[in-house]
Amino acid sequence: MAKGYVIGQIDITDADKYAKYRVEVPKSIAQYGGQYLVRGGNMESIEGEAPLPRIVVVEFPSFEQAKTWYYSEEYQEVVGIRHAASHGHMFLVEGHDD
Repeated sequence: MAKGYVIGQIDITDADKYAKYRVEVPKSIAQYGGQYLVRGGNMESIEGEAPLPRIVVVEFPSFEQAKTWYYSEEYQEVVGIRHAASHGHMFLVEGHDD
């Protein structure tokens, strides 16, 4: 089964509010079998327009599990914190099934 990925490009506008989100969200990710592959860090744009300053990649056992996590009650309880403290783009991607 192909894995699922949640990929976010985020520009934090309120670091104090966003800090609460960073503490809360890993609990729901783990609950749905996800793990961080990328969570911020050094970045260099090598082609095209640079993405927003913070990149996050979370791997889940499947595309459906990634989608289930995003729409879960647990995540929906904290996603408003991210919306209030940042702006950006988030999308789901199905991985290659080897």
